[in-house]
Amino acid sequence: MARKGVVKRKTKETDIEIEINLDGNGNYKIETPIGFLNHMLELFSRFSNFDLKIKAKGDIEVDNHHLVEDTGICLGSAIKEALGDKKGIKRFGFSSTPMDEVLVNISLDISGRPYLVFNVPIIKGREGSFEIEDSKEFLKGFVNHLGLTLHINLVYGDNLHHILEGIFKGIGLALKEAVKIEGKKLPSTKGKID
Repeated sequence: MARKGVVKRKTKETDIEIEINLDGNGNYKIETPIGFLNHMLELFSRFSNFDLKIKAKGDIEVDNHHLVEDTGICLGSAIKEALGDKKGIKRFGFSSTPMDEVLVNISLDISGRPYLVFNVPIIKGREGSFEIEDSKEFLKGFVNHLGLTLHINLVYGDNLHHILEGIFKGIGLALKEAVKIEGKKLPSTKGKID
């Protein structure tokens, strides 16, 4: 059975459609009006090996916040749908991702219990750039709607672009590991992962 998810979400602030295939080849078509967000999602798709289509628009004349947060919500929801009953998945994933002078460690658990640890200092970029706060808002929506425990630790580095690349590549690599099918049982002694 194909592990695919489709989510459509329309509010007064955003209009988003996402399709994902967890058993893909890392193919993507990302269309948002935020170029750097597109770049991060392309990296996520390529390194997770998930096929990903995103078409999103929103009130960016106000701020990027609504579109960034709602895209995270929709991506988390789409992955949760694609995982179905979660039987046989590895559940845990890890990565230690270098990006030039940056090293980012990711640990995650598809636990049904959303929690974000974001040990990354606020580093300001160029005026109008995609910021650390934007990524954090995206990830809050993402973990809350996927039911993911996610720990992100910046070990070192100071280039904002490199840090964000390390984060999104690392999450892709760790999720690729966590969604692998290893058996037929639910990976929980409780007998349930929400």
